[in-house]
Order: sequence, then structure tokens, then C-alpha cells
Amino acid sequence: MTQLFINLLERLGIFAIAFILIMRFDIFKRLLTGKANRYEKLTLSVIFGLFGIAGTYMGVPIQNAIANSRVVGVALGGILGGPLVGFAAGVIAGGHRYLIDIGGFTATACGVATIIEGVAGGLIYHRLKRRPFDPAVAFITGVIVETLQMAILLLIPKPFSAALSLVSIIGFPMILVNAFGLALFVELVASVYKEKERFAAFQAQTALQIALRTLPFLRGGLTGSSASETTRIILEMSDLDAVAITDESVILSHRGAEEGHHKPGFPLMTLSTRGVLTSGRIAVPRSRDEVGCTDAGCRLGSAIIVPLKKLDKTVGALKLYRLKENGITPLDMELANGLAHLFSNQLEISALDEQKKLVKDAEIKALQAQINPHFLFNAINTIISYTRTSPETASELLVKLANFFRTNINPGVGNVSLATELEHCRAYIAIESARFEERIRVSYDLDETALCCMLPPLILQPLVENALKHGILPRVEGGEVTIAAHGENGMVRIKVSDNGVGIPAIQLAVLFVDAERPSPHEGAGIALKNVNARLTAVFGAEHALQIDSEPGLGTTVSFTVPQP
Repeated sequence: MTQLFINLLERLGIFAIAFILIMRFDIFKRLLTGKANRYEKLTLSVIFGLFGIAGTYMGVPIQNAIANSRVVGVALGGILGGPLVGFAAGVIAGGHRYLIDIGGFTATACGVATIIEGVAGGLIYHRLKRRPFDPAVAFITGVIVETLQMAILLLIPKPFSAALSLVSIIGFPMILVNAFGLALFVELVASVYKEKERFAAFQAQTALQIALRTLPFLRGGLTGSSASETTRIILEMSDLDAVAITDESVILSHRGAEEGHHKPGFPLMTLSTRGVLTSGRIAVPRSRDEVGCTDAGCRLGSAIIVPLKKLDKTVGALKLYRLKENGITPLDMELANGLAHLFSNQLEISALDEQKKLVKDAEIKALQAQINPHFLFNAINTIISYTRTSPETASELLVKLANFFRTNINPGVGNVSLATELEHCRAYIAIESARFEERIRVSYDLDETALCCMLPPLILQPLVENALKHGILPRVEGGEVTIAAHGENGMVRIKVSDNGVGIPAIQLAVLFVDAERPSPHEGAGIALKNVNARLTAVFGAEHALQIDSEPGLGTTVSFTVPQP
């Protein structure tokens, strides 16, 4: 029995070497990840069946029978590919054992047992497994299916005494060695699977690090500058021979091998790139001919080309090159896919940023458009009247009017200080005060420290204008507007208050409802909604306008901005 153990273990070692070799094939890896199609599974069934046949031929003759490792190939097919693969492998190996005269009175029993072992291996393992590749469960499965085989050997072959004698000799060694073999092979598969996961994790980490480093560049869009920095970073952080990025018609950047003729600004030089831009699908040209460079001496031998998309539209391509033909590895493909996904997201973010900027510009233009031509005509008429009575005042008002329009026409980009906004308001108030004289009174209650806080341009003047036009001036006697700014809980609270006619509660309730509805407070709604939208877009919903109003007593509009 000891010698039988040794012989079976030796043959198991040969199996292990062969198994390690086939694990290198992509078809086998796809089976492990559940991506093999039915034709590939059929191919694998044949392979595992051939393993079973090899196990028969490498068996040890004993008492007109064969002690063998046939179950290892067949049950392993069931374990890795499922009961159907196990069944097909069992039919191949078991049919061979039954039809070919290589060993005595157990041929029928062994043929039947082999088919059962293939199916049972798949069913038992997948019922008991605790993780995808579980050597302990594989060992238990091996014990069970080999025990089934011994039971079949006792039931079918005749005479029973010969079968019993045979099982008493081969039973324990075959059960133990073959179960150990199944556990060993499943552990080999687990190690390959874990290694693949480690490589994938490493590649994902590399892609993420590249994306983080390129984020500041690609957030500005797909340009020659952003592409140049991106290709430089990818080449630094990988072992690729060349990296390129194109837009829809020209090379934006090419770094590494053959950059001498793949120059930025040149038209696309490879047929494969044009195909990707047209189809929007990934291409993996594996030879120089498939790469299709128009330069006859180009050494780029293989590539993976992935489309870069912005809002579902292909706007360019990322290309990773190897000089060697068929040099693109699965890891290169994983890297390219990961980078293309991350870059496309960054480009979409840049598009959203651009849309936000356009919206912001449109909002400012909407505010500018609200400057009533009557305001200009009335201001000019007021200034003309002062030219006769007080030329100095007229001159000052002209300066105020010029400053007011200069700020409205070109408010600048980015936020401005509260002090700058107040200057704009003072220019407006000076013109309106000259016109309405004692009906308008304006007071200021300001913390010096609050004047440095930053806020979007053209925020304060529309609030003051609303207070004057819709709060104070409807009253014959006029009234007072107070502009205040004070620190409050790490913020600056800015208030524009008036003691005018106020806003009825029913109108106040719908003031910020759907912008397409008519303004409930004649002319006031659009400006307030615009200011409110810009504040919340820049600072968040917690900085929205707050409006308190009592009909006949006045209105206070306030908001907060971060403390400088």
C-alpha cells in the first residue's frame, strides 16, 4: 500500500506540472472569472476529459484493475466549470475507460463512476464552498466522490469477492491522494486568481494615482497643454514605450518612442485611431500593419486605443503603445480602460464647470439687462438739471453714473469684496438720491472687519434697488434704507432693510417658486431669484436669501457669506 501511495503521488506531480501550464491560457482564466462562453466551456470539458484519460493511462495496474487519478481531471472540471463541464469531461474520460480494453473487470463500473464523479464534483463543491476557490472543500469533495467510486466498484463488478479485495487495497490510497490532488489544484487556481486580483488592484491604484495627478490639467478640458502634461505623467508612472492623446482630428500630445514624427498639431497618423474615433469603441491593434501609421519607418508595434468621451460624445482618444508586436498585455488593457473612464469623467466635470460659468455669465447678463433705459434717461435728465443749479454736483453725478455702468458692464471674474460692492451701491444711491432728494434716506451699519468678505459681483445693488423701488418710493413720504454687515458665528451677515410698504404674506410665500411664473411683486422677483440662485450656487443652500417682511412696516433681506 505504501508503494501505491508513492506511485499515485508521483503521477499527481506530473498532473500538477501540466495543470500549471494550462492555467496560463486566457480561455482558462475566463473560466475562472465566469466569462467563458459555451464554446470555451466545451473546449475546457475536452481538456479536463483528456486529463482524466491521462490519469487512466498513468494508473498503477493492480489485480486486473487500475489504481488511477482519473477523478482529478474530471472532478476538477466540475469544480471549476460547474456540473455540466464535469459531466462532459466525465463522459469523455469514462467513455474512454469503458470502450478501451485497458483493465479487467472494472471497466463498466469505472466508466459509470467517472461520469458520476464529474457531476457530483460540481454539485458538492458549489454547495459547500465558502469562497470562490476553497481547497478544504475541494478535499472534502474529493473524499466524497472517490468514496462514491469505491461504492460503485463494490456494487457493479463481479465477482463481489474480487471487487472487495480490490477496494480494500486501492480504496484508502486513491481516496486520500486524489482528494489531496483536488485540494492542491484548487489552491493553485486560488493563487493564480489572487495574483490576478493583486495585479488588478495595483493597476487600479496606478490608474487612480495618474488620475489624481492629471486632475488639475484635465479639469480645464482636452487641450494641447492638458494632454501634454497627462501623457508625461502616464509615461513616468508606467513602463509603456509611448503614450499619446488626440482630439477628433489632430494629435494633441505624443511622448516616448516615435515622438519625432507623431508631433502635436499634426493630423492623425494611424488608421486604428481614426477607427476608434469613428466607432467610439476600443481597439487593440497587435501589429505594425494594424496600427497603420502613415510613416513607413514607424516602429510602434502594438497599442490599445480607447475613446475619451464627454457627455456620451467621443472627443478624443488615449493611446498606449508598445514597440513589440503583440506586446499589449492584459494589464495594459486594464490600465487603459481605467484611465479612459477616469479621464472621461474629468472631461465631463470640465464640461459641467464650463456650463456653470456660462450660467453665471448669463445670470450677470440678466442682471445687466434689468438696467431700465428709463433709469439712464432719468439719471441724465437729473444731471442736466444740476448743470444749471450746481455744476459741481452734476460733475460728481456723471462720475458716479460712469462708475455704475462700468461695474455693471464689466463686473469682473470671481468674487469681489463687500467694500467693492458698497462702492457700486453708493454710485447707484447717489444718482437716485439726486433725483428723489429727501424721499430717500440711506444709512450704513458696518463692521470694518466685514468689508473684506468676498461675495459674487452684482449681489448687493439689486437688493438696494428693490428696497428703494418696491419698498420706499411707493410711499409718498419715502423712507429709509439701512445697509448692515456684521460678523456672526464665523460668518458675515449682510442685511438690506427698509421701512417701506412691505410684501404681503401670500406674495412672499411664492417669491422663490418656479422662475417661469410671473413675478408676484412687480419687477422684484427676477432680481431676487437671480441673486438667491447665485448665492446658493457659490456658497450652498445655507447661504440663501432670508426675507422678513410686514405689510406697512417694511422688509429685511439678509444673507451670510464666509468670514474673511
